[in-house]
Amino acid sequence: MKVPETRYAKAADGVSLAYHAFGDGPNDLLWLDGSRGNLEVMWEQPLVSGFFTKLAERCRVIRFDMRGTGLSDRGEIGPILEAQIGDAATVCDVVGSQLTTVVGHGWGCAAAALFATTYPRRTTGLALAAAQAKNRWTPDYPWGFGEEDWERAATVMRTGWGTEAYAAFVVSVSAPSLVRDREYLRWEAKMERHWLGPRAAEEIDRQFYDSDVTEVLRSVRVPCLVIARGWENPEEDEYVAGLIPDARLVRLPGADWVMWAGDQEPVIETLWDFIGADHAVASPTTSLQTVLFTDIVGSTERAIALGDRGWHEQLERHHAIVRARLARYAGREVDTAGDGFFAIFDGPARAIRCAMDIVDAVRPIDLEVRAGIHTGEVELAGDTVRGIAVHIGARVSSLAGASEVLVSSTVKDLVAGSGLAFEDAGDHELKGVPDPWHLFRVAT
Repeated sequence: MKVPETRYAKAADGVSLAYHAFGDGPNDLLWLDGSRGNLEVMWEQPLVSGFFTKLAERCRVIRFDMRGTGLSDRGEIGPILEAQIGDAATVCDVVGSQLTTVVGHGWGCAAAALFATTYPRRTTGLALAAAQAKNRWTPDYPWGFGEEDWERAATVMRTGWGTEAYAAFVVSVSAPSLVRDREYLRWEAKMERHWLGPRAAEEIDRQFYDSDVTEVLRSVRVPCLVIARGWENPEEDEYVAGLIPDARLVRLPGADWVMWAGDQEPVIETLWDFIGADHAVASPTTSLQTVLFTDIVGSTERAIALGDRGWHEQLERHHAIVRARLARYAGREVDTAGDGFFAIFDGPARAIRCAMDIVDAVRPIDLEVRAGIHTGEVELAGDTVRGIAVHIGARVSSLAGASEVLVSSTVKDLVAGSGLAFEDAGDHELKGVPDPWHLFRVAT
C-alpha cells in the first residue's frame, strides 16, 4: 500500500488534526498510539507500514497525530487525555465512523480506555496492547516508576532526544529484538525529531507519568481484549485485565512491547478475530462523566438580608452567570435546586475551569460559591443522571469552603498536563460512600 493521503480534521477549538483513514474492511479500527507521532515518517518504516497495511486488509484503520505533535496543529490546549478523546471523536466524525473498535497501544491505552468509557455508544470493543493502569509507583502498583527514576530518565531524554544513541536506549526497552538494527535505530531517531522537540517530549512524558486510569478501567462496559507478550512482570498484565469487567487476556510470543516489532502475525490475527466478533453495542444509558455541584455559601443569611424580592433578583443574576459558564465549557445542566446547580461534562479539565470561572464571576455580585467535582460512571435515563458518582460529587461539594473548588483524586489523575495545580486536602469520609476519599483543592 502506498502512503495513505494525509488529511485534516478541525477540532471544535480550531486545531487541525492530521489523520489517515485507509482500508476497505467492513469494520472500523481507531488506533491510538499516545507516545508516537508524525504519520508520514512513521510510514517510512517498513515494519510499521507493513503492519498497518496487513491490518487494513480486513478493516478500515483510522490513525491521527495528537494535537501538538507530528503534522497536527499546536493549540492552546495540549494533548491531555481529555483533548485526545475529543480529537479522536472529531476525526471519527469527519471520516464517517459512528462505530469503531478502539485499540490503545502503550501510552495510548489511557486515551483508548477513556474514549470507550466516555463514548460507549460509538465503541464496539476496546483492545489494549502493552497496557498500564499508571506509570507511577505506588504500594498497590509496584510496576510503576518512582520519582527519582523518572527524573533520571527525563535527564537522559533532554540530553539525547532525537539522537541514535537515545533511540538505541528507547528501542532496548520497547523493541529489544531490533536493538542491533541500525536502520531501525536511525528511523527511530528521525521519528522522534519529527514528532516533537525535546522540551515538549519531556512535558508529554511527565503527563503520562502523572496520569492514572485505574478507575477508568473499572468503568469499561464494552467487550475488552488485553494483549500482552512474554515480557517481564506478567503480573501487571493480569492486574490491568483484572480491573476491567469481563476482559480477556491474551499472551502472545515475543518480548517487544511495540506491536509491529517481532512476530506481527499473531497480533494481527488476534485483532482481526476481536474486530470481527459479534459484539453487542454497549448500553447508551451508562458512560463516564464528570459531575459538578455548586451552591451559594451563606445563602440563608443573604436571603434574609436582601428580602424576598432582592434575593430573587440576586438568584436570577447568579443563575444567568452559571448557565453562561456551563455553555462556554460545554457542560450540561442536569438540575437546579434553589441556589445550587448540578451539571455534567465529558471532560474533567473543562469542569474544573468552569467551576473556577463561576467562582470568579459571582464575586462582583457579592456572592461566593463552593464547588465539588468527581469523575465516574453514571446512568443516563432521559434527563435524569444517577449513580454513585453523583453522590460522591455532591458529598465532595458539601466539604468545600467559600470560593473553593474541591475535586476527587480520580479527577486530579485524569487532568495531568493541563496546567491545573492542586493542594492536598486530605482523606475524608463521604456520607453514604464506602471507604475514605482523598480530595484535592484546586489552587488559584
